[in-house]
Amino acid sequence: MMDEENNSGPADSYRVTADELRQFVERFERLELEKKDIADQQKEVMAEAKGRGYDTKAMRKLIALRKKSADEIAEEEAILDMYKEALGMR
Repeated sequence: MMDEENNSGPADSYRVTADELRQFVERFERLELEKKDIADQQKEVMAEAKGRGYDTKAMRKLIALRKKSADEIAEEEAILDMYKEALGMR
């Protein structure tokens, strides 16, 4: 007869996997909450800047540009200039 304490069949494997899965899901959910909190803080910063007279649309463009290299910026500006010229916007 098999000792029930030493039985590590599929049910035990499933239980461990379910616990691990639950941990992953809960970690992800905590990160989602943190992400929401950060997004709310970013909105507050922009609202404060707007309240002090800054153009938040321009600020967002600056923030996006700061993430790019000088080469990427130059390439985008060259393409934009070319498109503007093609449409008679220069």
